[in-house]
Amino acid sequence: MSTAVKKKNPWPALEAGTEDGRRQRSDRSRRRIIEAMFDLISEGHMSPSAVSVAERANVGLRTVFRHFEDMDSIYDEMTAELTEAVMPKIVAPYEATTWRDRLMECIDRRAEVYEMVFPMRVCMALRRFQSDFLGEQYQRDTKLARSSLKSLLPKAVTSDRELFGAIEATLDFSTWRQLRQDQNRSAESAKASLRLVIQGLIANVDAD
Repeated sequence: MSTAVKKKNPWPALEAGTEDGRRQRSDRSRRRIIEAMFDLISEGHMSPSAVSVAERANVGLRTVFRHFEDMDSIYDEMTAELTEAVMPKIVAPYEATTWRDRLMECIDRRAEVYEMVFPMRVCMALRRFQSDFLGEQYQRDTKLARSSLKSLLPKAVTSDRELFGAIEATLDFSTWRQLRQDQNRSAESAKASLRLVIQGLIANVDAD
């Protein structure tokens, strides 16, 4: 795949503080473990082992499990940090004044978020059947995306199960992944395709 979807981790470097040296070393080790996990997933390792995470973080295996109870605990912290990074973009007020224009704006907003979380979302989709935590997180993300989408649309659309389902599927991460990864499209090209599909779906909707 030549499309660049690998992302640098979104977390700031650990800042030096006034805590004692032991606490600082512990915090650095914990952050290195999280960043190592994110980097491995970004490189295409969708199910990193604790050993590979320890090696990448340059810490001992015992250190990994001193900071985290299990691998799901690492995913939990990664998800929390990613959620903190993207939530302001998800809940920010829309600038558009009509539901049709807001739906177009939604495409740009989702594309930006999807690019930020691309590796983790691919990992989540693949491993959600092997990890209770990732399965539950996947369901939470799906429900949040669905409720956010419904808040943009008139009743004429949300009450039409087939139409709303088609719009939801078009704007889902799986469609974005297919365009960006399988079709090797640029983000702008992928957004153009989504706009074409959405415009076609809502063309005959009789609602202001």
